[in-house]
Amino acid sequence: QLQASGGGLVQAGGSLRLSCAASGRTVVTRVLGWFRQAPGEEREFVTAIRWSDNHTFYANSVKGRFSISRDNAKYTMYLQMNSLKPEDTAVYYCVASGNGQMSTLPIRYRYWGHGTEVTVSS
Repeated sequence: QLQASGGGLVQAGGSLRLSCAASGRTVVTRVLGWFRQAPGEEREFVTAIRWSDNHTFYANSVKGRFSISRDNAKYTMYLQMNSLKPEDTAVYYCVASGNGQMSTLPIRYRYWGHGTEVTVSS
């Protein structure tokens, strides 16, 4: 089970931090990540982290602005979003894979949390 939180309304150039709490320590064998979906658009890969070795991967659209991290003790993943742009407006979904394979494809992620909404005003 994945529980995302931290969305909200922010002005362009501002920052937000999303959290994703995972239940159970099986997370240590998985890849956790974030997808987002803007109105009328398909779900888009944002970033992912492999829990076992902290390997990360980012979409080009967020590279240098977003940072993914994890807290081993709390089984919680974070997404720090800086220099936000109006085009970052979307519902953000916390996801977990069924194994340790990194992927940008939604189908590779077995577990999806409820989304948290991020709105960036211009």
